[in-house]
Order: sequence, then C-alpha cells, then structure tokens
Amino acid sequence: MDLASSSGSQQHHAYVSELLSFSLARLHKESELLRLDGDRIQSQIQEVTARNYRALIHASHTSLTIQDQLSSIDKHLKSLTLEKIPKLTSTCTEFVETLEKRKKMNQTLHLLEIPQLMETCVRDENYDEALELEAFFRNKLSTVHPKLPVIQALAEQVRKTTQSLVSKLLHKLRSDFKKPEAEYCLRIVGYLRRAGVYSEYELRLQFLRCRQAWLTGILEDLDETNPYEYLKGMINCHRKHLVDIVNQYILVNYDDDDAGLLNSWAMHQVTSHLETLKLLLPKINEGVLVSNILEESMYCGMVLGRVIGLDFRGMLPPIFEGAVVNLFSKNMSRAVESFQLVLDSHCWVPLPALTNSSGVGGNDDDVIDPPYCLMEHPPLAIFVNGVAAAMNELRPCAPLSLKHALARELIEGLEAVSKSLLSYNATSGILLSKSKESELFVSLCRAFIEITYPHCAKCFGRCYPGGAALVMDATSLCDCIGSLLMTVSPSPKPLIGDGDRDKNY
Repeated sequence: MDLASSSGSQQHHAYVSELLSFSLARLHKESELLRLDGDRIQSQIQEVTARNYRALIHASHTSLTIQDQLSSIDKHLKSLTLEKIPKLTSTCTEFVETLEKRKKMNQTLHLLEIPQLMETCVRDENYDEALELEAFFRNKLSTVHPKLPVIQALAEQVRKTTQSLVSKLLHKLRSDFKKPEAEYCLRIVGYLRRAGVYSEYELRLQFLRCRQAWLTGILEDLDETNPYEYLKGMINCHRKHLVDIVNQYILVNYDDDDAGLLNSWAMHQVTSHLETLKLLLPKINEGVLVSNILEESMYCGMVLGRVIGLDFRGMLPPIFEGAVVNLFSKNMSRAVESFQLVLDSHCWVPLPALTNSSGVGGNDDDVIDPPYCLMEHPPLAIFVNGVAAAMNELRPCAPLSLKHALARELIEGLEAVSKSLLSYNATSGILLSKSKESELFVSLCRAFIEITYPHCAKCFGRCYPGGAALVMDATSLCDCIGSLLMTVSPSPKPLIGDGDRDKNY
C-alpha cells in the first residue's frame, strides 16, 4: 500500500513538473488531449473485456473461492493453535523419551553381551580386546552396582571367561615359542598381569612352572631305553634351553629385586640334572660313551656358568668316578665269572705248545700283546681277555683320582681267581690224583702267578702311571697258590720274586 501511494505521488509530481514546462497554448490543448486519451483507454478496456470476459469471470470466481478458503484456513489455524499443537508437543516429548529408553535398552543389551563378546575375543586370540572388556566390567559395573543380581551373574560369567583366557595363556607358555622369544614372552606375561588373577610372585612362579613343563615334555620325548642317548639329549636340552628360560624370566621380570625364586628353580634343575646322571651313568657299559657324556657335561656346565652362573662342573667328578668304578667293577666281575665257568667245565688234557709271540710289537710301549702261552690254559686266557676288555673300557675315562680304587678292584678280581683255583682244588681233589690232570692244574696255577698276574698289572700300568707297582705290591694274593704249589712239588720251578716283579714295572 505504501509502495503504491509512493509511486502515484512520484508520477503526480512528474506530471505537474511536465505541465509547468508547457507553453500556454500547449496547456489549453491539454484538457482535450486528456479526454482523447481517456476515450482511447476506455475503448481498449472494452475491447479487452469483450475478448477476455471468460477469464475475468473465472478470476472473479477464483478470487471469491480463495477468500472463502482463506477464511476456513484461518479458522483451522486458530483451532490447531489452541488444541492440536499442545497435543503434538506432548506426543513429540513422549517419542523422545521412548527413544532415549530404547537407546538405554541397547546399551543394557551391550552390557549383557560382554561375557559372550569376551569369549569370542578369547577364541579368536584378541586378548587385548578381551582384557579391555574385563577391565571395563570390573572397574565400572562391578564397582558401581556390586549388589545387583544381574551384575553379579555377569561378573561370574566374566570371571569364568577370564579364567579361560588365563588358562589359554598359560598353555602358550607351556609350548615352544615359534615367534621371537623376547617379544612373545613380554606379550604373554603382559596379558597375565593385566588379567590380575595372580600376584606378582605367583605370576613369576607360574612362568617358571610353565617353562618347566615345556622342558619336561622335551625330556619325555627322549628315548629312555637308551641311557646314553637319553643323557646326551638331556645335556643338550639343558645347555640350550636353561639359558633361554633364565633370560626370558629376567626379561619379563626386569624389576625383580629378589632373585630367590629364580635361584631356587635353577638349583632344582641342576640337582635334577645331576640326579639323572647319577641314576643312568651306571647303565652305560662302554667307557667311550661315559667319556663322551663327561665331555658333554663339562661343556654344558661351562656354557651355563659363563652365561647364567650355573657352573656345576665341580659336582661332576664324584658322579663320574662312581660310574667308572662301577663300570670297571662290572667288567672285572664278568671276567671272573667267565673264568669260573670255563674252569668248571675245563677238560684237563694237554694242548699243543704255542710259541710265545709276545715280543711282536714290543717296541711300541702303548701296545701290550697278550701272552700267547696262556692259550694252553683256556680259563686264564678267558680271564685275561676279560681284564683286557675292562682296561680298554677304562682307558677313555680313567680319572687319576681313582688310581688306588681301581687298583683295589683289579686286585680283588685276581684274588677271586686265586680263591676259585683253591676252591676248585678243594672240591675236586685234583692234586691228590698225581695224574696228568694234576700236572696241568699245577701248570695253570704257575701260569696264573708268573704270567697272568704280571700281565694284568702291566695293563693297569698303561692306564695309570705307576699303577703296575700298586698291583704287584699285593703279593698276598699269590701266597696261597704258592703254598699250594710248594706242597705239591718240593723243588718247584722258581717263581717270579719281588725283585723280578719290580724290574719291569
């Protein structure tokens, strides 16, 4: 409205200004011109009306209809404003509240699914996510709502799932590490710490127990029916893996000020190692194999001592000394038993005399040829072969500390042979027959004193410098045989005297 009046006012001023610029004659004509324009415009209006009367009528009807509809709309708007909008507002508020409740229900559902989600994470080895869920439940829900039955039930499920996770992690510690050991150990122990099931001391104890179980599994796979192979495998296993386990323990417990637990475990391993050696070494019947085990054990002790301070080499001598004495004693007992068996079944018939070839190879001090003349006396030949076998088993592993002990074992074997000869004479009465058999028995006894005894002493001297003298000093073992020979022959062939015994030994 204001715009229309303003526009009309401007046109009025413009027209007035135009009139003021006209001349007087032009002003007299203005009224006529205005009349003519009015007639022309009137004529045009009539023409337009005649030409568009239908549109004008429709526009008039439409205008009336719009006015009626606007009135109706105005009434409806007033009714909506007064009645419907408050209801709409209330309904929207209720919808928002319901939506919020539904959102909380979804959150509650997510909380209820925590145990199942943890199980899925544990099954897929997503331990970080599983522990994050456990920490959230423990620190938030269990702390804020500890008395709610639902929370208590969920807490029990979470506890069981956490225990399953811990069991799975412990199982991994009991297995071989295929990944880089340092990273793998740190990760597994880190998960166990986050689980919070064990105290720090219990966690370290569990770590050692699990690694011990893995180590025991390796040892159980070894062939226990073969003592040598088992000991060799055990030594190699301890040499390789004890260092790894100790280093892993130190790595995952870098702030451990009290090393008592690790020291106790390490000492237990050393004790177990030595006990196994003590148990299985006597079952090895070859000196070379005992020597090999000794070398492996010394090397293992050196490695463990240099790397982690577990040098147990000082504890090995008594164990191996006992094994060597046992091996030599068994071989000597076997030689005596073989002698006794052959003596009991021996037929006393003269055998062809053999040339003594003991001088062959005599220039080599390391080689001792057996006296071939003993082939005339099979029991003594069998015994000498047994003693030679015992010496051959002894040479690779002859500790100097056992010089006197092994000399006593050899002397006891010779004494056993001497007693067997006396017992055979007492039970058979062979010397009372004054027959050819008696002469052969006397010859055998003389060969034992003059040949077998010195030869055994000489063999022992090759293993231990001065060992022959130790054996030859035990003259009492031949006294009974010598006395027996004196009773049979008043003028016997001269025996080797003390001076002769010491001449070459």
